[in-house]
Amino acid sequence: MTKTLLSFGHGYSAQALARLLLPLGWRVIGTTRSDQKAKQLEQDGITPVFWPGADMRDHIAQASHILVSAGPDGSGDPVLAQCCDAIANRAKDLTWVGYLSTTGVYGDHQGGWVDEKTPLTPSTKRGTARMKAEAEWQSVSGLPLHIFRLAGIYGPGRGPFEKVRNGTARRIVKDGQVFSRIHVEDIAKVLMASIICPDPGAVYNLCDDDPAPPQDVIGYAAQLLNLPVPPEIAFEDADLTPMARSFYAESKRVRNDRIKDELNVRLSFPTYREGLQAMLADSTKK
Repeated sequence: MTKTLLSFGHGYSAQALARLLLPLGWRVIGTTRSDQKAKQLEQDGITPVFWPGADMRDHIAQASHILVSAGPDGSGDPVLAQCCDAIANRAKDLTWVGYLSTTGVYGDHQGGWVDEKTPLTPSTKRGTARMKAEAEWQSVSGLPLHIFRLAGIYGPGRGPFEKVRNGTARRIVKDGQVFSRIHVEDIAKVLMASIICPDPGAVYNLCDDDPAPPQDVIGYAAQLLNLPVPPEIAFEDADLTPMARSFYAESKRVRNDRIKDELNVRLSFPTYREGLQAMLADSTKK
């Protein structure tokens, strides 16, 4: 029987997972809002569905697995708002449901370590919305739910090289500030491992082994490009958008032991160094 993944909000991370599933004979249904994206999904072998807007009941009925990347809005989780009954009615027939959340649910720990057992104390609106959305999904009875708390995502098309090349990269320094991050291919690897060995109710942190200050990443990218390392700018002096500034409101180091111990995942890119090296090597081949 063909396995079918229904992907709500078929974006960057979901596309990486689809690249692993399609060669194995899976069918992937992905939701999108744009005509251009729909055409690209079709070219990639994915069945596009325009959502919000489409009646999703038939697609939910066809799914053996569901991945939710769509983020919450002011009214809560948009998938459950429109499809809760259909998903709940299908719960016993689903093999796996994955919800992509964020490590922002842990809040600020002033550079300290957090793991999946750390109490959720988000300090931003985005983190609070994700915490509430997690609880909404956990309240659906009988659902084989897996929650994945993602650190900062990078990968092809999402890296510092372009800004370093065009001179717009900034090394903003805030004392004690560190971020955890994860390469998109390692996100797909963890999701695949969970699909192979489902554990309903499990929560996983998705991040690499090296929480690092953001200025170090920019500096390393410049070194790889043999370009001057951008000068440091104090956080207090940086002209940042409210969104960008909010990222600096929290500092923590995220542990990833569970994906290694329970899913037997070995990261392809255990630090940003391997990830940036691979991205640059791939870009030079094109």
